Amino acid sequence: MSEPQARVTPVPAAQGQAMGLLALVSCQVGLHACTQGARLAAPLQALQQGQGAFAVGVLLAFFALVPAVFAIPAGRMADRFGFHRPVRVAATLSLLGALCGALSGHVLALCATAALCGAGSGFGMIAVQRTASRMARSTAERISIFSRVALAPSVANLVGPLLAGVLIDHYGFRAAFLALALLPAATLLIAGGVPRELIARAAPAATAPPPAWQMLGSPAFRRLLFINWLVSTSWDVFGFALPILGHARGFSAASIGSVLAAYAVASMAVRLLIPLVAERLSRRLMMVGALGLAGAVLLVFPSLGAVWAMGLGASVLGLALGAIQPAILASVHEVAPPGRQGEALALRAMSVHLSMTTMPLVFGAAGAALGASTLLGLMACALALGTWQARNGSESHADH
Repeated sequence: MSEPQARVTPVPAAQGQAMGLLALVSCQVGLHACTQGARLAAPLQALQQGQGAFAVGVLLAFFALVPAVFAIPAGRMADRFGFHRPVRVAATLSLLGALCGALSGHVLALCATAALCGAGSGFGMIAVQRTASRMARSTAERISIFSRVALAPSVANLVGPLLAGVLIDHYGFRAAFLALALLPAATLLIAGGVPRELIARAAPAATAPPPAWQMLGSPAFRRLLFINWLVSTSWDVFGFALPILGHARGFSAASIGSVLAAYAVASMAVRLLIPLVAERLSRRLMMVGALGLAGAVLLVFPSLGAVWAMGLGASVLGLALGAIQPAILASVHEVAPPGRQGEALALRAMSVHLSMTTMPLVFGAAGAALGASTLLGLMACALALGTWQARNGSESHADH
């Protein structure tokens, strides 16, 4: 007999919702910053011990592959138990991963660090996104909430590597991993500030629940996954092509880094602004406009010859890609079957993690054969197709 299916009620809109949302975002910052810090520390320690590029590649693959494998179970756990149990599991995995790195620098221990931290971050992200979507009472409020949740990875990408790098330089790898372990430990404490869902258990079902893959039968859901993949791949292509173009033009590492920083600042800025105008934003306009703008930037980017021009282009790209993610997450919530938002978000996360694992190999081969400029042009064409898909999807699924 299969396990009982959970029937969940929405998270109530309480007076302390703002504090609950702050706790929710803080939980993801703790988990994601631990993983991003480990992504810096583990490969550096492996290289310091004489390991080659292959070992580093394996380490980085563990960070993406393991959360992809466990995404569906994580989504089902979030649907069945709400926020707190999955996040306790996530924080425990991340904590154990950081401690593995602190206890041993052996390459197998570092692989365990990568697997556990990656799994913890993936588990936590799905639970956070699902709970955030259930805090909202309308599409506009959902987009506003997701824009705040989307700040968590940006903050974590700054905090985690910076913390790890400074501690490695001054105190060594063990101190860095011990400090990273404090971040998921803090998540365990902060999670208590997130309101609890009221979960009513339904009677045991006579048949097993439908598989998560069944959602792929929905044209609207397939469109969202495709658009989400385009957004993720656009950033990966940009991150791949920028060092190649910058190096060919003789730019310094600091100059190339400043272009990347311009992207990050713009991405964070637009996510801070969206809540102020969410009530007046059309989801169709956000998705179609952002995809079209991103495609235009990638198309002209190879012709930008000065650092300031490349920084301006990166800023516009950051505005476009930063604005579209909240709209995608809000749409996933609405097209998912009732009570299965966690599984839908898990499928989205799985596609992103698998893309992160495989696409760099594709970029390397395509870049060697065609050149970075051609690769950016092909990505711009793909975004044009995504714009058409977003327009059709919006026509068939009206904003609420």
